[in-house]
Amino acid sequence: MKHFLGILYEGAAQAWQQLMANKLRSFLSLLGVTIGIFCIIGVKSAVNSLEDNIRSSMQKLGDDVIYIEKFSWAEDPGSNYWKWMRRPNSTYAEFEALQERLELADKVGYWQFLGVKALKWHSSSVEGTFILGMTDDCRDLFQLDFAGESRYFSPIESQNGSDVCILGGVVAENLFGTGVDPVEKVINVGGRKLRVVGVLNKSGKDIFKPFNFDNGVLVSYNLARRGFGIRADGNMHQSSLLVKAAAGVSLDDMKDEITGVMRSERRIKPRDENNFALNTLSILSGLLENVFGTMNVAGFVIGIFALFVGMFSVANIMFVSVRERTNIIGVKMALGAKRWFILLEILIEAVVLCIMGGLIGLVLIWIVATAITYAFDFDIYLSLSNILIGVVTSVVVGVLSGLIPASQASKMDPVEAIRK
Repeated sequence: MKHFLGILYEGAAQAWQQLMANKLRSFLSLLGVTIGIFCIIGVKSAVNSLEDNIRSSMQKLGDDVIYIEKFSWAEDPGSNYWKWMRRPNSTYAEFEALQERLELADKVGYWQFLGVKALKWHSSSVEGTFILGMTDDCRDLFQLDFAGESRYFSPIESQNGSDVCILGGVVAENLFGTGVDPVEKVINVGGRKLRVVGVLNKSGKDIFKPFNFDNGVLVSYNLARRGFGIRADGNMHQSSLLVKAAAGVSLDDMKDEITGVMRSERRIKPRDENNFALNTLSILSGLLENVFGTMNVAGFVIGIFALFVGMFSVANIMFVSVRERTNIIGVKMALGAKRWFILLEILIEAVVLCIMGGLIGLVLIWIVATAITYAFDFDIYLSLSNILIGVVTSVVVGVLSGLIPASQASKMDPVEAIRK
């Protein structure tokens, strides 16, 4: 072990001497390794951070909720657009049927888009705010996050269609500013006066926001039907149904039961296909995995080309190093140094050089990731696993780049080497 540590120290010392002897040559030679590690690990770190951010957003909504809509998330929207547009909207009657007939469901929700309207409070106003009418269970199905002491509609308010509303975080800030508590304030929503009972926290720095209510106003469905003139059949307004499976119920069983109720309600003939789609967040997760895989492959390909350049550059340094130390190698062999000793010494020197280049690349990734995190409020991190991958990759490149020079050095004739 002591002997091996001596070889390791000697190789590291010689690598440092090579770097200091010709700084420009060494810098240009290690640049390929640095760029390669930066591309491979940088892209991998960015993808991992993005993937974690998106998956955490999905976990907030849960993976046991089924969204009944016109469009299938698994298909290209442009391929069957007109076919899907001809499908009927979800209706409140279907919501009631699902509530009554589903035995495997824990919660059933229904929401309907009411259009875009202007909000006013005293002299302040906000244009282009979307309005949604929701049933009671939507609070839990959407995992609504309330700020402070604000709340969702009470059962009585929801049943009676009371003139109350909930504001998205951005809407509330734009309408009231930062120094006024919106709760219990009366605002004008498209010409109708509503009392604010709740304010949602902003969705934050999540990149993927499947349901973003920052710029919206939520009202109870009964108020939407009574005060905003929507029709129970869902026509003229986008609408959707949500079903959460009960604990221990598989999504496949839940889908089968939903399909039976929906086909019955819509009176679809046995041989006709469904005119609705059952979507889950796992569909989006599968699509995103393909995107992440493509990004990782792109970074890997770019990085591999850079590493090849770096590998040949380091190999060139090692050939020069062996040539400059030919007589020293001859003396070592004449004094009894084994061929494997010379081979290992040169290999360690090449590996140390590549590790230095890789560490520079990792430091650059950390600097860029930190800058992006502070500039765009999105966490990009350099994980320990990615650091280890970068170091191991540098070691492999070092071994490959130093193998031929080390082999040539170990096969020298001691007498001929001393004469040079």
